Amino acid sequence: MDINETYDPIQVEARWYDVWVDKGLFDADVNSERTPYTIMIPPPNVTGTLHMGHAIFVTIQDLLIRWKRMQGFEALWLPGTDHAGIATQVMVERQLADEGTSRIELGRDRFIERVWEWKEEKGGRIVDQMKKLGASCDWRRERFTMDEGLSTAVRHAFVELYREGMIYRAERMVDWDPGSRTVLSELEVDREEEAGKFWNLEYPLADGSGSITVGTTRPETMLGDTAVAVHPDDARYTGLIGKMVKLPVSGREIPIIADTVLPDPEKGTGAVKVTPAHDPNDFECGQRHDLPLIQVIGLDAKMNDNCPADYVGLDRYVARKKIIADFEALGLLRGIEDIKYSPGRSQRSGEVVEPLAMLQWFVNTEPMAAKAQAAVKAGETRIIPAFWEKTWDHFMDNIRPWCISRQLWWGHQIPAWYCADCDEITVDMHDPTQCEHCGSPTIARDPDVLDTWFSSGLWPFSTLGWPEKTPDLEYFYKTDVLETGFDILFFWVARMMMMGCWFMDEVPFKDVFLHAMVTDQRGKKMSKTRGNIVDPLHVIFGAQPADLDAELHRELLAQYPDGVGAQGADALRFTLGILAAQGRSINLDISRIEGYRAFLNKLWNASRFGLMNLGDYDAGLTDPTAYSLSTVDKWILHRVNEVTAECTLALEEYRFNDYADALYHFAWHEMCDWYVEFAKPSLYDDNDDIESKRAAQATLLYTLDAVLRLLHPLAPFITEDIWQALPLGDGRADSIMTATWPTFDPRLSFGEDAAAAAVIVDLIDEIRAVRGNTNVKPGVPIPTLYLTCDAATEQAIRGAAVYLQRLAKVESVAFIDAAGADSLGSVATAVCRGIEIRIPLLGLIDVEEEVARLDKEVARVESDIAFVSKKLNNEKFVAKAPAEIVDKERAKIAAFHDELSMLRRSLQELRSLG
Repeated sequence: MDINETYDPIQVEARWYDVWVDKGLFDADVNSERTPYTIMIPPPNVTGTLHMGHAIFVTIQDLLIRWKRMQGFEALWLPGTDHAGIATQVMVERQLADEGTSRIELGRDRFIERVWEWKEEKGGRIVDQMKKLGASCDWRRERFTMDEGLSTAVRHAFVELYREGMIYRAERMVDWDPGSRTVLSELEVDREEEAGKFWNLEYPLADGSGSITVGTTRPETMLGDTAVAVHPDDARYTGLIGKMVKLPVSGREIPIIADTVLPDPEKGTGAVKVTPAHDPNDFECGQRHDLPLIQVIGLDAKMNDNCPADYVGLDRYVARKKIIADFEALGLLRGIEDIKYSPGRSQRSGEVVEPLAMLQWFVNTEPMAAKAQAAVKAGETRIIPAFWEKTWDHFMDNIRPWCISRQLWWGHQIPAWYCADCDEITVDMHDPTQCEHCGSPTIARDPDVLDTWFSSGLWPFSTLGWPEKTPDLEYFYKTDVLETGFDILFFWVARMMMMGCWFMDEVPFKDVFLHAMVTDQRGKKMSKTRGNIVDPLHVIFGAQPADLDAELHRELLAQYPDGVGAQGADALRFTLGILAAQGRSINLDISRIEGYRAFLNKLWNASRFGLMNLGDYDAGLTDPTAYSLSTVDKWILHRVNEVTAECTLALEEYRFNDYADALYHFAWHEMCDWYVEFAKPSLYDDNDDIESKRAAQATLLYTLDAVLRLLHPLAPFITEDIWQALPLGDGRADSIMTATWPTFDPRLSFGEDAAAAAVIVDLIDEIRAVRGNTNVKPGVPIPTLYLTCDAATEQAIRGAAVYLQRLAKVESVAFIDAAGADSLGSVATAVCRGIEIRIPLLGLIDVEEEVARLDKEVARVESDIAFVSKKLNNEKFVAKAPAEIVDKERAKIAAFHDELSMLRRSLQELRSLG
């Protein structure tokens, strides 16, 4: 079998995905006797489309699953999507607005039907896009957080936590989004620094004896003030504690109280206004001092009936301007400062959230967090990179009650019913017809739904059938690794850890790997407003300028005026893998993707060369050790053996970049650049050495097979395409995906031969460098003379004469001693691994140019000697550095001195000719 002459990623990638699915290669068997390996996909929003955050998790998780599948595990990658309560409801409401209607006009039932219709029509987009990236999920098990089974799990969890006293209803301070008209979770609120103002307002004392000045960033909330707080140790105000102030504008009287937490004598005036209904810190102060809550801003972000009549109905920001104007008119505005502050903004609507004290449902997270935190400390779950553990502990130590109710219609409706007769609450797994406390049939269900994170917190086990004890749950739980972004460590990872430890009494995953953020090539976060988003599908299939915003993508368009060419999923995946170093952001430059596509093209061409020279090879004889191997055969087998061990260890330690980097350098430089060239004489020179040819064929086939299998988890399409063409015989697997992962083979450890071949590689590099530096024409053969006192090295050079002739255009290989070297005429000299290479240059070079080149080499070596000498002359370095490091530096400087002597001798010879 052969492969196409040119590598076309789009054609290659179109061939295989459906084949894999049709053969059931992604499917995990719950009845298997193999060890399970499980990853639960972080469920993307059903509203979503593929972005680079998805591309990185698909790449890494698919890499792990394919690797473990090849290692013989029963690998389950369970996919699914999240119902994304707010985001989905907003999208459908926009659709309704375009139709001239609203959810209110439709009513709850019909609106929910419309959302389901929308989900069925649009919800599969991101799944289809993930398939374009090669995601090898078990699609038979695909889940949706609003599926019947998951909905049952959500309800069960709520009822159990309520009955245990872990879920309760209370009035607490929450973040209200006036745009989406719902309470938000912490994750849905962005707090980025913005330019703002700080107003100093004077409040007169009620008895007319003076005044007190407070500072605020929200003057409109002063209409809801219920106290002014000062520190009891602040000498400026000790005589005012207990007095009343008369609020300007409203005329209400409020007390001056002493509080040790809220006011800071070192900041501002040391006196602070207390508005318990509109600030979380003020709310806590109000709880400490039993202050009333006066809400002056409504759910629509307008001033309500608790305000003076001329403020009622004003937007909060209009009211702010009026407050400032009124204070100024009264002569009570004491200054305005420009500041930087961080107001909470809704991710969905962009509105500044309004802190409000509201009756909501909460989870008491402290006991749950304690179990999850203890599990991490005990090593039951590892957080990788480990530096995130400190952040994790800080969050868990300071965790607060979790508000789980949302004022939406789309989501899991809270299973709580309120009795109109006795005011008690009934919570049940099934819809009750009467109050469980008094038996009244006059009960009404809570209209709110649960926070999306509540259902996704159950994801690792609800997807496997919990609360039923299903075979899937028994076999695949706990999962092996959760791979996700560090930005949701607390909002999702922590929820899953708490839920898993609480309901399953076992951690939901053994490892948590937190990948870094994918940024643009300048390290900036990708966003629509910055215009620096790189669409994965544009990278895979190619993007024309029409696909991009001309103004916002100016740099990209300047770099690619004809559009970004089709790079393919494999190139994108490889790029993300090789850049995924632990703890570092992934700065995604499209030129890097092009570079790694070139790498795959190089692999393609080397594979074509191999296939063209394996036509007469007996596919049943794939063991290279059955042949008499040459030094270079042993070298490449030794190296692929080492790379196999390196790659396996790197993946075990989640060092994806080291795995990809090891493969890149081996495949490109050692296999493609060197071994392919080394093998050519044996493969197709006119000679009768069939044994040498078969050894080279077996070595080449073994190396190609190993490289493709090692690379498959990261670049699945191209590796399958090439691997299917390899003549591997009848015992091969149906797919490279189910072929075994390469393992270290002690029989292929050829240390001495590998070292000898490495010398040949370096010699060829040195001779090529001399040819280039001395301007010897590429096609002109050159004689070479070697001065070495090592018999083994001399033998290796003699054995490699054919490679020197072919790859460095060496005409002849001869050996000289020191005396012979001194008697040579015009020569170029190079030093490699202690070997002097003398190249007679009579008639081949310009002597003056060669002298200039050697002068530069002398200067370089002298600089190296000075650098190392400075280290060794530093008494602190010699005293404190490990002995092996000091010895290494001393050996280095000795080698530099030897090289300098050789170079100076060569210079002397050349100058004598002038």
